Amino acid sequence: MMSTYIHKSHNVSVIMYHFVFPAKYRIAIFGEDVDKESRDICLEIAQRYEIIFLEIGVDRDHAHF
Repeated sequence: MMSTYIHKSHNVSVIMYHFVFPAKYRIAIFGEDVDKESRDICLEIAQRYEIIFLEIGVDRDHAHF
């Protein structure tokens, strides 16, 4: 896995998080439309707040960020 240092005016950092969001009762409700929309939203967030998403993925019953 590649790590990228974040250089700001007063610090240098690397922070990595792994978020998993399961659907209630693990019901298979996520599809390709949810996958595309979540990617678009994450890319907008990344651009606005200068963060990098290493992976964005949606399975049938959970999402990973």
